[in-house]
Amino acid sequence: MELATRAFDEIVAEQHIVSGVSERLPEIADRGYHSYWRQILRLAALCHDIGHLPFSHAAESLLPDGKKHEFLTKLLIESDEMMALWKGFQINPRPEDIVKLALGPKEYPEGKFSDWEVILSEIITGDALGTDRMDYLLRDAYHTGVTYGRFDHLRLLQGLRVVLKPSEDGSEVSPSLGIEEGALAGAESLLVARQFMYTQVYHHHVRLAYNLHLEDFLREWLPGGKFEMTAEGHLALTDNEVLAGMAKSLREGGPGSGAADRILNRKHFKRIHRFSHVEQAAGGVTLLEAAEAKLKEKFGAANVRSNRKEVKGGRSEFPVLRGNGEITSSLKISKILPNLPSEVLEDLLVEPSIRDSALAFLQESLKDRAPITPLFPSFQS
Repeated sequence: MELATRAFDEIVAEQHIVSGVSERLPEIADRGYHSYWRQILRLAALCHDIGHLPFSHAAESLLPDGKKHEFLTKLLIESDEMMALWKGFQINPRPEDIVKLALGPKEYPEGKFSDWEVILSEIITGDALGTDRMDYLLRDAYHTGVTYGRFDHLRLLQGLRVVLKPSEDGSEVSPSLGIEEGALAGAESLLVARQFMYTQVYHHHVRLAYNLHLEDFLREWLPGGKFEMTAEGHLALTDNEVLAGMAKSLREGGPGSGAADRILNRKHFKRIHRFSHVEQAAGGVTLLEAAEAKLKEKFGAANVRSNRKEVKGGRSEFPVLRGNGEITSSLKISKILPNLPSEVLEDLLVEPSIRDSALAFLQESLKDRAPITPLFPSFQS
């Protein structure tokens, strides 16, 4: 909420309104209009992630009917309890406006967004310049004790501008959130930080192993193996309830006790190899799939797991306002962003007791297809 407020104040500051924008987007220059939308933006930023499940994204696959946590965010914002809260605000906020800015057009496609609402939602949810991303990178870097996620967020916020972005064929322009050229280094460092946080923290193989065990536990422990899609059910289940449920299941041999044992007593599956990119085998089967099948045949399906995660590169495109007034693409002016790679990280994990024998078998069985280099097995955690 703090970062989104700073971003709003920057883009509507009179001295920061780019020539021609107020004609195309009159809301940006309407001072009377700002007080309402500034508060809506603050409320939307505050509520943006209230739909997150216990342990955040880790077990989102257990939401029913392919729903995402944004469904729960909308459900809560429009709930009777929250509606009563909104009515107590002097600005009389429309819940629909809060939902729009909190979710954005991508996660709320049924909403009808004006250009102004698209820009305000992008302040929170934007892929390249969104304050949600700024916040979680800085916060997660701090709490995990690493420095990968740090960047000059204040300089980046100071450089936010609404500009008229030309279409690909140059036939028309549309208002879009961008930055002035002087803040480009801040945007580059954010996207580099994101790249490193994903490869070094979010997709760390031990963390991903615990994701699998958490899903295993919840699939057995939750009624019907799925999260409840009601406001009451969502609010009643936090990290604490899940951890208490694990302890009880482990103690009493209840649902999910095996997975609870792996989590609480740190008996997680061990990685024996990470394939850094997808390699195709006969019939379109990846090397990971072929290796996993052989290991399951040899050691049993229950003792072998795999993880496949994609790290999207920092090739996020956004408009940049140059010193001469020209609007250009970030990918054209930056030497860094076009070269941030996308990659697929594929892990093979096995039950700890068979790690050494599984690695030896993997090397032998696939030696004619591709080299398998041990990932420092004596140092594996």
